[in-house]
Amino acid sequence: MKFLFLSYFLFLFPIASRAQLLPGFQETGIFHEQQLVLEDSTSKTRILINAPFSGFQEHNQVMLVLYALPNGNSIEQTKGKKTNPGDDWHFDIQHIAAQTRFIRSVLSEKTVVVAYLENTYKSWPLWKRETPDYLRKTNEMVKYISQLFENWSPEIVLNGHSGGGRFLFNYLESVDEIPEIVTRISFLDSDYGYEDSTHGSKLNNWLHSGTNKFLTVLAYNDSVVVYNGKPLVSPTGGTWYRTKLMKSYLSQSFNFIEVNQDSLLWYKSANNTISFVLKTNPEGKIYHTVQVERNGFIHSILAGTAYEEKGYRYFGERAYSEFMSDSVGVQKR
Repeated sequence: MKFLFLSYFLFLFPIASRAQLLPGFQETGIFHEQQLVLEDSTSKTRILINAPFSGFQEHNQVMLVLYALPNGNSIEQTKGKKTNPGDDWHFDIQHIAAQTRFIRSVLSEKTVVVAYLENTYKSWPLWKRETPDYLRKTNEMVKYISQLFENWSPEIVLNGHSGGGRFLFNYLESVDEIPEIVTRISFLDSDYGYEDSTHGSKLNNWLHSGTNKFLTVLAYNDSVVVYNGKPLVSPTGGTWYRTKLMKSYLSQSFNFIEVNQDSLLWYKSANNTISFVLKTNPEGKIYHTVQVERNGFIHSILAGTAYEEKGYRYFGERAYSEFMSDSVGVQKR
């Protein structure tokens, strides 16, 4: 992924460390935010990077969240907004922008930046099938976005919902070992592609590499869902099964504490760096997106920290309503 903009961006970064508007970014007019849109026809990807105005002084610590979009959703729909009659319902099911603002209001010691990752197919599994060198391109995307903030030694969060999990697995498969710069990996009902033999040891070794490594997995019992007269997923293909598979693998070297809370099964490692939250489903409902809407993104960033379940509850009422905007505020570069 080669953007001519990169050299220009890095050249001006010393100025950006004193000013608030980053080079190439545009003011959104929403919640004192700025953003940059990057499109690459070669890799068939579109990236929107959203950042606050403050928090880019020399001493600041950037948390860079790479959020891989779910199947069928655009960046605008994923960001979300207050909806009006006639609006597409997709604008009201994730609200990653509003949840990010909630996180920023709590996690004041870090500068939280979110990069929304979209592709032409609106499906990372399909993008993988149609892109022969998908591993190289995935790795280049992560490196490129990270380099934009290298002046602040960013910590990287790999995050994604639904088919966005395929982007995360693409990245894990593109490296021999997960880099130190990655401090958190979160699957929001998105670990369909997990395999012990391919991903287990990499996740295990990474989690053992330091106390600042966090893994959060949210899933629900999709194995009991019948949709249009057919099972929604195969017996081994859903996130319920794959999450249990991942937990079983990691249980070989981590001890987990189980806590049942209403309809949620919580499995936390003794050091609180790993969290599996499984939503039971006796009525066979579809909770695929509800897990995100009901503070799932907030929890994926704050789980294991002193802010976990403070001012919000996972699978509770929306804690971010006051941070919802009237528009998505997306501009072209």
